[in-house]
Amino acid sequence: MRLPGDQIVALLVAISFAAGLNVYATVGTLGLLGHYGLVTLPQQLHLLTSWWVIGASSALFGVGFFADKIPGFDLVWNTLHTFIRVPLAALLAWRATDNLTPGEQLAATFLGGLVALVAHSGKTAARAAVTPSPEPLSNAGLSLGEDTLSIALTWLATKHPFVAAAIALALILVIILFIRWVWKSIRNLFVRAGNLLQPRTG
Repeated sequence: MRLPGDQIVALLVAISFAAGLNVYATVGTLGLLGHYGLVTLPQQLHLLTSWWVIGASSALFGVGFFADKIPGFDLVWNTLHTFIRVPLAALLAWRATDNLTPGEQLAATFLGGLVALVAHSGKTAARAAVTPSPEPLSNAGLSLGEDTLSIALTWLATKHPFVAAAIALALILVIILFIRWVWKSIRNLFVRAGNLLQPRTG
């Protein structure tokens, strides 16, 4: 399958964002869609249609489904997956663009990794904000929403890549604004704490 350049970019943005949220769900969904002929994957990604890959992805998705919904532990789980989601998203982009020039392939790999990193960072920041909440359902609900979005966005990217990419780009903008707000809030908190600890004179 050889797609036009702009369609490849749209597909990579959407798939990479989905992988940044849940790489196991993304790989498993692509594998199942390809295995049952619902989408034609590039030759370089046919490995994803193997039952070994689908089974491993599904098993890891199952583990993550429960681990990701435990307040506190989900932060550890997501931190560790910084070294899994981003590299695997970059690898998917690298394999999917194997027929491009080396320079274009490298740029696509960088784009895939960067988009996945933004999605992953937004997910981790949201968890850090929600975890202190005494309401356990808020954490589980957020996790379930991320899982659903990852699968839905992966499917949508194979059918309507430009629509999926537009959604991903809109979410990237929201994540950037959210991370800036979280960072500013944390900085203000430390400033106020520092002011309270300063000795008063007079």
